[in-house]
Amino acid sequence: MVLRVSLFLVLLLLHNSCTVESIFEHLNQNDLNGSSLAAVKFPDHAHFNADSSSTETGCSFSKSEKFESSAATLTSNEGTDGENGEAASVAAGHHKQSVKLNLRHHSESKDAEPKKSVVDSTVRDLKRIQTLWRRVIEKKNQNTISRLEKAQEQSRKFYKPEVAAPAATPEYFSGQLVATLESGVSLGSGEYFMDVFVGTPPKHFSLILDTGSDLNWIQCVPCYACFEQNGPYYDPKDSSSFKNITCHDPRCQLVSSPDPPQPCKAETQSCPYFYWYGDSSNTTGDLAIETFTVNLTTPKGKSELKLVENVMFGCGHWNRGLFHGAAGLLGLGRGPLSFATQLQSLYGHSFSYCLVDRNSNSSVSSKLIFGEDKELLSHPNLNFTSFVGGKENPVDTFYYVQIKSIMVGGEVLKIPEGTWHLSAGGGGTIIDSGTTLTYFAEPAYDTIKEAFVRKIKGYQLVETFPPLKPCYNVSGVEKIELPEFTILFADGAVWDFPVENYFIQIQPEDVVCLAILGTPRSALSIIGNYQQQNFHILYDVQKSRLGYAPMNCADV
Repeated sequence: MVLRVSLFLVLLLLHNSCTVESIFEHLNQNDLNGSSLAAVKFPDHAHFNADSSSTETGCSFSKSEKFESSAATLTSNEGTDGENGEAASVAAGHHKQSVKLNLRHHSESKDAEPKKSVVDSTVRDLKRIQTLWRRVIEKKNQNTISRLEKAQEQSRKFYKPEVAAPAATPEYFSGQLVATLESGVSLGSGEYFMDVFVGTPPKHFSLILDTGSDLNWIQCVPCYACFEQNGPYYDPKDSSSFKNITCHDPRCQLVSSPDPPQPCKAETQSCPYFYWYGDSSNTTGDLAIETFTVNLTTPKGKSELKLVENVMFGCGHWNRGLFHGAAGLLGLGRGPLSFATQLQSLYGHSFSYCLVDRNSNSSVSSKLIFGEDKELLSHPNLNFTSFVGGKENPVDTFYYVQIKSIMVGGEVLKIPEGTWHLSAGGGGTIIDSGTTLTYFAEPAYDTIKEAFVRKIKGYQLVETFPPLKPCYNVSGVEKIELPEFTILFADGAVWDFPVENYFIQIQPEDVVCLAILGTPRSALSIIGNYQQQNFHILYDVQKSRLGYAPMNCADV
């Protein structure tokens, strides 16, 4: 079923008059090194200057009587080599488990207004693309990347998430961690949301899933400048497992400091952070560790709650942006702070998700899986393409893939190879869960658009629905036939998409539009989550490859 959007959405989009070009023009007129929070004066705040609540880093498997759940602990192993530590863990008979998390899906109520998620998501996409492009051009995320380069070897030495080896391997280590992902359609968002339980006792929060960033963060009390969210803010005082990371801790090197930087004096002083996503989206607060509670599906199919201790996260006291009712964000990028990276010692170096159609009813859920999924690996139509630029690229958060060309209706389009190249000045293609539609840099976008115009016959061309082009009137057509769309990768991999992943149907006008937009030359190209629907997407970090298999995600 092709996604259906009302005419109201298009009119709203026209009213907003938001285009890719205008956003990038605005970007070029501003100082790329400027902080969007530079003019914000932070009040004297106990968390930035106060002592840390605790500096303990225990290492144990524990049993929660209330939740009857095992606890896996992520610890700071000073002076221990990460690889040797992992080898020792394996030698002790401790093998990796996998975790499958259900991603719940919201559906539109019968009395709701026509959906405007595509329009809102497109506007937000453009701001997000601007942000990602700025990160690449600057070759740093504020001062984070430069600090990471200086402290990279030190941070590896002092911090590597490891699991304490128990006397006997728990039975659940061969299970799967499964998270429920919730579509943001009902919240006016194109993102997917994940329910997590944080603290002791655990409290529920809904976080945006984002493979384009690293930091996990939640809006925290005291909240000096926070956006509206569904439910109360997280309060560290209500959790017995909350611990601040001190500014002297090597892990504090992994985050960017607020502007201006806070002097680090007391031994137990907290570690302040600043993380930005765009001109209107950022978070500032204290870096801390906390216990996260997740669902675990055992080999027998039994669901259990498991505690993962010492997860690094940001306790955000100043937050702003378009986060659509979420309590914060769960980063799944390639950096050391991401949730996926922190869980590697527990579940291995891979995670995957399968996103259902965002218009599916609420009884259908998307899935996020940490660890090896044997069913996916045995899928006959599973394909792989290599990640590129991870080690050489200074912005190591993103998952880059190397496109060679595009096929439309079986024709390989003549697109200059340099369009797809990743360089120090930008470019390249990333796969991203936080961007809704797919965006290709010029001249690729124009070439793709023109190819569809040449090949689509028998439907009336509609010119009144910018920025989505081309659009066609399909009124009275029972079976819509449109050209095939395929991505060809440089390593020989091929990704074929079903028509509902690259065309959007707009009602009540019975119009279909290409769900692909353009970005300027040398900017990022992005494969968004709309094109990923009903594909099981595998991020295999250890083998540096992306896997994708066509799947009815409702059945995963």
